[in-house]
This record gives sequence, C-alpha cells and structure tokens, in this order.
Amino acid sequence: MPKTILIADDSVFMRKWLKDILRESRYNVISEAKDGYEAIQNYKLFAPDIVLMDITMPNLDGIDALKEIKAYDSAATVIMCTAMGHKRMILDALNNGASDFIIKPNFANLIPVLQKIG
Repeated sequence: MPKTILIADDSVFMRKWLKDILRESRYNVISEAKDGYEAIQNYKLFAPDIVLMDITMPNLDGIDALKEIKAYDSAATVIMCTAMGHKRMILDALNNGASDFIIKPNFANLIPVLQKIG
C-alpha cells in the first residue's frame, strides 16, 4: 500500500509540482496545506504517513508547525522542504524532530529520501 503524504507549502505551483512527482512514484497525496496552521489541522484529520513541510510559510512557519505536530504525535515523520538551505534553519528543523530535509527546487533526491525513511 502506498505511503500517504501531506504537502504543506504556501505555493500552489510547488504543491502541484510535488504532487505530480509523488504520484508518478506511487505515493498517495491525501492532503495539502497552505500554511502551518492548516498543516497541523490536516495532520490531525488525515494522519498521513509523511509530511513534506515548507519552512517559510505565512501565518505559522514550518518549524513552528513541526513542533506542534511532534507535540501531538512524537512518531510523526516530517521532511522539511526549503528553498533556503540556511544551515541554522535546517539544524533547527532537525533538532525539533524533522526526519530529513530537501532543498527545493532540486527534487532529484526526494524519492530516495522517502524510500530511506521507509
């Protein structure tokens, strides 16, 4: 059975691009979110296997949403996606429970990262 995925990104274009890549590789995108608040709400509603979370989003950023999701479900698998590969942001995400990170828009390693996680 394919893994279920929640995509959280404020860019409609980026969500569609990720969704297309994931569907081609037989992943099941069950929900999308445009900000951190929606990501938390949709995580609780849909209980996806994996969350792909943008770091920079309006209203509530990905790091704060990650913290809330991990507080709700310590076993949550969250992969951070960021266009800004700032070391501090990536370390902050990993220190707060992110499973891995992807630097967008280079999605060549997205599927290998997902496969590594399981």
